[in-house]
Amino acid sequence: MKLNNSFISHQMDGQTVIVPTAAADFHGLVQGNKTLGVIAACLQTDTTEEEIVNTLCARFDGDREEIKADVHEAVEQLKKIGAIDA
Repeated sequence: MKLNNSFISHQMDGQTVIVPTAAADFHGLVQGNKTLGVIAACLQTDTTEEEIVNTLCARFDGDREEIKADVHEAVEQLKKIGAIDA
């Protein structure tokens, strides 16, 4: 899976913003913290949820199962708005 070309990830003041372009069906912004920033960075190239979890576990302290659940939730939300190509 990969971030759809109709969406752009941007870092701003320690926050991540995923912005749709005019070509996207979704109209709004997705805001998040450093975790979303890592997820968005991983989605710049073809990746899997497991690879994203591994990246987050390497960068942040936390329970792997909680990280895995959070990544799954974020990915599902991004899929709902069309931001991820499967």
